[in-house]
Amino acid sequence: MAKKQAGTVDNRHYDVVVAPHITEKSTLLSENNAVVFKVANNATKPEIKAAVEALFGVTVKAVNTLVQKGKTKRWKGKPYTRSDVKKAIVTLAEGQSIDVTTGI
Repeated sequence: MAKKQAGTVDNRHYDVVVAPHITEKSTLLSENNAVVFKVANNATKPEIKAAVEALFGVTVKAVNTLVQKGKTKRWKGKPYTRSDVKKAIVTLAEGQSIDVTTGI
């Protein structure tokens, strides 16, 4: 069985990278050549790296992940829990950039 070529866009790549995470902290990270994405909860670092490289055509230097646990909130007096969110901080190679304001 032949190995898939790196860089070709697969439907799974769209499932891995859910959305860009745009906050004050993430815009400060862009000065260090990093971009923050919300990713699927079961996505691994190699999958995230392959998806970002294929979708945006950039070279990824490193991927750091974190899981933000859902807060417990109240609505009409009844408690509920927000869903957990997995984020990926993707550091790009020197000279590379991603404009997250445009679509894929």
